[in-house]
Order: sequence, then structure tokens, then C-alpha cells
Amino acid sequence: MRINENILISSLTTMRLGGPARYVLEVETPGEVADAYGFAEQYHLPTFPLGYGANTLGHDEGFNGVIIINRMRGITDDFTADGARLKVMGGEYWDNVVAHACEKGLTGIEALSKIPGLAGAAPVQNIGAYGQQVSDTLESIEVYDVASRTYKTLSNQDLKFDYRESILNTTERGRYFVISITLKMKPGEMSRPFYNSVEKYIADHNIKDFSPASIRNIVSTIRAEKIPDPLEKASSGSFFHNIYLSDEEAEKAEEKGYPVFRGKDGNKINAGWLIEKAGFKGKLLNGIRVSDKAALVLINESAKSYNDLAKAREEIVGHVYDKFGYWLKQEPVELQ
Repeated sequence: MRINENILISSLTTMRLGGPARYVLEVETPGEVADAYGFAEQYHLPTFPLGYGANTLGHDEGFNGVIIINRMRGITDDFTADGARLKVMGGEYWDNVVAHACEKGLTGIEALSKIPGLAGAAPVQNIGAYGQQVSDTLESIEVYDVASRTYKTLSNQDLKFDYRESILNTTERGRYFVISITLKMKPGEMSRPFYNSVEKYIADHNIKDFSPASIRNIVSTIRAEKIPDPLEKASSGSFFHNIYLSDEEAEKAEEKGYPVFRGKDGNKINAGWLIEKAGFKGKLLNGIRVSDKAALVLINESAKSYNDLAKAREEIVGHVYDKFGYWLKQEPVELQ
């Protein structure tokens, strides 16, 4: 276990904001996870598990506690008669997992290509994109239970998945540290219809191949055109949740001319469309740029404080509500 002191949160998160963290511990084995929490307990300090930092916002005052980062990596295959199980250590880069599955011809996560982050964070907010979400394939996770100081296995059902939610970021936030995840996958292809942007790309390029590798290539290309690489431009990717609607709400929205996507995971309006139609696409607000390619993305061009981001966020949220009557909900979590 590596122990670091007074590390700027801005250097650990992709929005590049945040003051110093008192301690940053990097764990490389399951046993070190218990040691890290024991270290925090010894000094009576709060803890915060952090992965890639793409979905976390730091505050200016920093964090007088212990940030614990998962550095455990590796992917293990277990092929069965009807598919395969992939056991992935929580510190593995998520896109490496998608690439590995696609190389094996396994379907289920190909549309989740190029989502920045670590595998251990994937089930926390049930990452999803283009009609797939990690809960579709996740079988179980191995965790360290901070409350009981024991190692456990939690099943898919235990996690109570919902849109961008699980018990890991709601009712049991902070209780479990994800050591590894197990995905149950099978050979095959995604079924149509795909999301509009994917269907348009397929039509424009006359694509007939819908294998996992092909869908990964399509999604990767679309994302590269819309969402900046957080290593090149400071950003948390998609900053707001999409708006999910009941069937009745969806009908009313369509009567008003709003584009509603009806998919297997429900009816929704793209938050980026709302932000664009509210007039924010490409605008600079307190050093935060609303992307001119995908209005759902906020880019830190010159903001120096969390307060700059908060002001930009509230201006966008307020105007979208005034115009459309929908409250936008922030996707990144706050480190405080």
C-alpha cells in the first residue's frame, strides 16, 4: 500500500478542480483494502474510494480524510458452454474490459466503449450508454464491507440497480469497496433498433456488420466526435442525467414536439437536447464551456474553483427548468 500526503484532488479528477487531500492511499491487493480502512480509523479520518476520477468533483477546501484508490488490475476468463464469465479486478481500466470482451466476440458491453473510468466504479452508478448498462451483464461483485470489516460477494439482485444507481451510491454509499466484478456474457450481437446516432452512422456508412467489435468501433467513433478525452480537455463527460419519463409523460412531451427515445430501458429525453434548446451549446460560463459538439458535456477551460462550476451548473439547470419544466440532475458525485 502506497501512502501519499497532501495531494491535490485536482490532480486526481478529470474536471481538475479541488484542493488538497490529507492522505491518498493506493491499494494493490485485496488485503491492503482492510489495511487502508484501518489506517483511516487509526487517525479518526473519513474515507472516500476513488477510481479514475471521471465522475467525481473536488471542492476548493480539499478533503481532510483518506482517499483510497484501487490499483488492482487483471481480467480472467472462464468460458462455459453458453458463454463466458469475466472476472475483472476493480482497478482495471473499463475500456480495456470492453475491448477484451469484443475481441472474444462476447456481447453485452460493446456499447459502453470509451466510457472513462475503472471497472470497480462501473456498478456503482450502473454505467450505461446506447442501450446497454452494466447491470445487464454483471453477475456479482467482490467487496470489502467497511461496516463488518469482512470480505463479501454481492449478487446483481443485492445491488438493486436502477438508472445510474445501485445501493453503492444510494442506501449503502461508502459501505463497500469494490475489489472485483464478474460479468456473465455470451457470444452474439446487439439487437436493433439501436440508438438514433448509431442507426444514423450505420446508414451513412452502409454497415452490415453488427458484431461486438463493429459496434465498439461505431460507438468509439461517435463518442470521439462528441465527447472530449478527459486527458486532453478537463471534463467529467456527461454532466447531467437524461430525463426519464412515464408513458403518460412521454406522450405529453411528444405532443409538445420534444424528441423522446423509447427504448428497452424506458422513455427518455436527452439532457443535451434540453441544454442546447435552452441556448447554452458552446457558451462559456464562469470558465466552464458547454461543449459545442455535445451540450451534455461541460469542459473546464479556465475555471479555478468549484464555485465557478457551481454557478455555471445552476444557470443551466435554472434555464432548462424555466423553459421545459424538467429539473436536470448532476451525474458526478461530490468529494467532500
